[in-house]
Formats: sequence, C-alpha cells, structure tokens
Amino acid sequence: MSRNTRTFEDLVAEGVAVPTEGWDFSWFEGRATEQRPSWGYAVSKAARLSEATAALDLQTGGGEVLDFALGRAERAPRLTVATEGWPPNVAKATALLGPRGVAVVAVEEDAPLPFADGAFDLVVSRHPVRPQWEEIARVLAPGGTYFAQHVGPASVFELVEYFLGSQPDEVRDARDPGRERAGAEAAGLEVVGLRAERLRLEFHDIAAVVHFLRKVIWMVPGFTVEAYEPRLRALHRHIETEGPFVAHSTRHLVDARRPG
Repeated sequence: MSRNTRTFEDLVAEGVAVPTEGWDFSWFEGRATEQRPSWGYAVSKAARLSEATAALDLQTGGGEVLDFALGRAERAPRLTVATEGWPPNVAKATALLGPRGVAVVAVEEDAPLPFADGAFDLVVSRHPVRPQWEEIARVLAPGGTYFAQHVGPASVFELVEYFLGSQPDEVRDARDPGRERAGAEAAGLEVVGLRAERLRLEFHDIAAVVHFLRKVIWMVPGFTVEAYEPRLRALHRHIETEGPFVAHSTRHLVDARRPG
C-alpha cells in the first residue's frame, strides 16, 4: 500500500513508533523537507575544530553533528569534550563519539558546566535550548571562540500555533538574535559575526508531524496523539487534499570571542 493511501491511524502509529533519541533526521526523508542555512554549519564547524586545541560541544544530542564535523576536520583537537542532558542521548553519543576519543559528560541543560575556567579555546553547539552565556564565557580561554547555530524566533510557529493558538510576543521573540547578542555581550563576549535566515519547511504526511512533535518536545509541550487527535485528523485531511503543510524555521549563526 502506498503512503498516500494509508489511513490516518496507520500513519499516526508509524509516527509514534519511531525512536526519538539523537539528532539524526534521516527518517524524515520523503516525508518532510527543510531548507538548510546557506553557511553550512557542520562543515564550518569542521574547519573551526581543525584550528582548536581543546574543544567543547554543548548539548550534542546523539553526537551526530560533532561526529560528522570531526570526520571532516583536517586535524582533531587534542581534547574534545561533549555535554548532553537527556540520558538516552548520552548513551547514544557515548557509543558514537567514544571511538573518536571524545568524552561525553552528562550535564543538564541549565546546570553549571563542570569544567575549569578557561579550559577550552573553542566552544561549539548546534541548537542549544538556551545558551548559558556566563558559563560559556567562563570556560572559554582568553581569545577563545564560541561558534554555534541557534534556533531563531518563532521557528516553525505555523505548526506550533496550529496546535496551541496564537502565541504572545514574548514567546514568539524569545530567541531573537538581537537579544542573544545582548546576552553574549553582557557576559563579556565580543560578537564578531551574527547571521540569520528564515527557511521553508514542508510536512508531507501526518506521521512526519507526529514524529517531529515527539522529537522536538518544546514545540508543543506535553504533546500526545490522544490530546491532539482532532487537530491531527484535520491536518491529515488538509495534507491529503491541499498538499504539504508549510512552515518556516529560523536559524542564526553566532560567532563570538572572549577578548584577551
């Protein structure tokens, strides 16, 4: 049976069954598409790692992006450490990054970093939940760099507001790059580069929507199929009759330096 003729129940069951650990999004191939930022973060990260002596990857997820970047780096740092807060991801990242000599440290996302002041000349992160600017500045050595790709304001909010209704401005603007620049500067960092882009995202079936909301849990907090079944059924009908559900993700690239 083709995907287009499968029932709502079949597709939802498939979206529920897919494991959510890690940041490997290959399951979405053919089900959802997303434009990628023009700066190519993983490849740029590889170049930065090639120049580093001691590197820290914050909130590494399952370690997939760091593993890719280390594989592309001309020279690996002498020391590379990654942090992650969700236990299934800690296990996955440890298995993936251990053979590369990377130590994976379990650290909750808002906890202080268990590293000495000035321990790293490079701190990197892809999509941290909230950047801890004071801790980032503390663990950077003088002259060290923070190089990260952040999720921007109101990212995929077409989908968020479909389920939750209109969101207040303070929620929509929570990840504004201007505010993040101010936070970095308040912690003593110099922002030497800040680029932002808005990117098209399409969901081609309801299984992709279900899996996405189970995986990216902060989009619709407490999401379950049972709680949102009427909205899911309506969205399934929309996709079947009108075509893909279109949303837009926002991303910004942060390049900051600790003076000295």
